[in-house]
Amino acid sequence: MPNLDSVAHQALVDNGFAPELDEASSRELAGLRPASLTPDVRDLRALPWSSIDNAESRDLDQVEVAEELPDGALRIRLGIADVDALVPKGSALDKHAATNSTSVYTGVHVYPMLPEQLSTDLTSLNEGQDRVALVIDLVIEKDGTPRSHDVYRGMITNHAKLAYDSLGAWLEGRGPAPDAVAKNAELQRQIWLQDRAASLLKTMRDRNGALEFDTIEATAVGTDGKVTALAVTRKTRARDLIEDFMIAANVAIAQYLAEQGRSAIRRVVRQPKRWDRIVALAAKYGATLPAEPDPKALSEFLGARRAADPLRFPDLSLSIVKLLGPGEYVLDKPGPSDDQGHFGLAAHDYSHATAPNRRYADLVTQRLVKAAIGKAPAPYTDDELAAIAAHCTDRENAANRVERTARKAAGAILLERHIGTVYDAIVTGVNKDGTYVRLLSPPVEGRVVHGERGMDVGERVRVKLVATNPNKGFVDFDGVSQANP
Repeated sequence: MPNLDSVAHQALVDNGFAPELDEASSRELAGLRPASLTPDVRDLRALPWSSIDNAESRDLDQVEVAEELPDGALRIRLGIADVDALVPKGSALDKHAATNSTSVYTGVHVYPMLPEQLSTDLTSLNEGQDRVALVIDLVIEKDGTPRSHDVYRGMITNHAKLAYDSLGAWLEGRGPAPDAVAKNAELQRQIWLQDRAASLLKTMRDRNGALEFDTIEATAVGTDGKVTALAVTRKTRARDLIEDFMIAANVAIAQYLAEQGRSAIRRVVRQPKRWDRIVALAAKYGATLPAEPDPKALSEFLGARRAADPLRFPDLSLSIVKLLGPGEYVLDKPGPSDDQGHFGLAAHDYSHATAPNRRYADLVTQRLVKAAIGKAPAPYTDDELAAIAAHCTDRENAANRVERTARKAAGAILLERHIGTVYDAIVTGVNKDGTYVRLLSPPVEGRVVHGERGMDVGERVRVKLVATNPNKGFVDFDGVSQANP
């Protein structure tokens, strides 16, 4: 049976990544120690910080804490790992991180942007460890309206590492409280307060027309590179909480840099080129969308479909996500901008700043923010930022290709004994390279090599498995018929 690790490693190399650390970076790494408390760093270790992430995650970029103010407003503070404190611009480790620009998640193995001694230890906000962080301080009114934001450095301690699935089950009334929460009344109060704040933030975004999706994410499960199953990750209230906080923090960072008159890297999702196909999909459900792209109208349509058919909503979500197209990084100069914002989030000002261990754009943004806090000159010129933005977009697309290859390889391994089987599927892509589908069960992706004529994104079809090649990540189907809706 093919080894998924070897397939993923080869895909990384083929797509221009550097999986191994060079000698200069290794020497730097050997001499690093955690950042310490300095006069410009506030001591915030007594606050009841906690983190929420995947149970297996060790590269913790973010912790949170909330409080209710006397007038009923809510104060949310997010601590973001100060990776720049140990990986300064121009260092060997910085150059290594810039080359890869993102961590790559292949299911059974993670290829981190920064070596694990940093990303899972020295710069990770691990439970019980004192760490320097960039603190994003937000205050929202009782209805979720933003009141103020500030950014500063702080020393924090993560007092509880919580996991999405167990915490989400508790918040939704589907399971018991995680041990750390059950044993700590203050932490219980904290989580419910954070949940309330996140709900207010989501409500405010919904009013502005932000799009709410629920896509199925399948990752390989196995050991030693051998795939035994595909696990499906679904959204929970705990995932929503962190997503809402991250979006608010990324908006606040973009606005902070703009207020300081600083150039930045912005994250944008442009108006969809295939809006006509989105309109056609909505019409199949009896809904009418305007002829021109309108996130508010699309948001209302998606909300109605979620309520009407929650079981099939992930399939519709996947179709819309594919039709919206990918995001990209762009240079954002001070002053008025004619650049488009983030269509999916209904936000004009949006950065990536909350995952500096995992994304190079976030690390660069962190340096820009720290320079602004210290009233120091910008660490990058506009030309440098534009080049970094383009490179990060390219590397993100390459990482998506690697991850897609790994998912297909995992699917090919699982399906290689089922040649000739007919499956229900949804069309996920139609372009010059071919027509692609994702099976409804198991959620394996592949290409339709025959009988694809007339298929378009969002359609339900029936396909027959005709070939698999785990080493290349190929899963091939023949189109059979239109599936029942």
